[in-house]
Amino acid sequence: MASSLLSKTSCLSPLTLLILHFFCSSALAQKPGHLPRNEPLKFDFEPPIIGFGNEKVTHLHFYFHDIVSCPKPTAIQVARADSTNKSATGFGAIVMIDDPLTEGPEVSSKLIGRAQGIYALAAQEEVGLLMTLNYVFVEGKYKGSTLSVLGRNAVFSGVREMAIVGGGGAFRLARGYALAKTHTFNSSTGDAVVEYNVVVLHYCRT
Repeated sequence: MASSLLSKTSCLSPLTLLILHFFCSSALAQKPGHLPRNEPLKFDFEPPIIGFGNEKVTHLHFYFHDIVSCPKPTAIQVARADSTNKSATGFGAIVMIDDPLTEGPEVSSKLIGRAQGIYALAAQEEVGLLMTLNYVFVEGKYKGSTLSVLGRNAVFSGVREMAIVGGGGAFRLARGYALAKTHTFNSSTGDAVVEYNVVVLHYCRT
């Protein structure tokens, strides 16, 4: 019997043998008639109770100020490829931003949030940005909430559309889109003001 069992187990992998050894050892360690009962799984933590309430659509309108000129730029180039200077589209450059979001087109207008993240010049045939950033709201009913943006921004097109892929606070589980339209662009400094209309599908807090 033992030789038969040995011949069968010799074909098993070392991992399978280890698992069989563990379970056989555990079973032998139990006294007859005292095998553990089937009990419900217990967790070391209590899952959070989340109430989402009703789904709603919110429209946000604001202005995005991309300031690259001195003395206090809000968009700073942090990396570039060796060939970027030779590229007509700036292909290969990566810019870190902390751009103000305001109610009106003037930079002195009421600050409602900031756009924080990066954009990369990701196109060789035109100026096309890969945008990956968060809108961080600092004023009003959405103070402390965020929206996450991911998309392509062909900056010289009339209207560009990017995806809202998530959010936090009042915008948990958010999804939607952002439409960007250049309001002003200073070709001497590179500074730009962009008008944004954002449509978000999210849940009301309960």
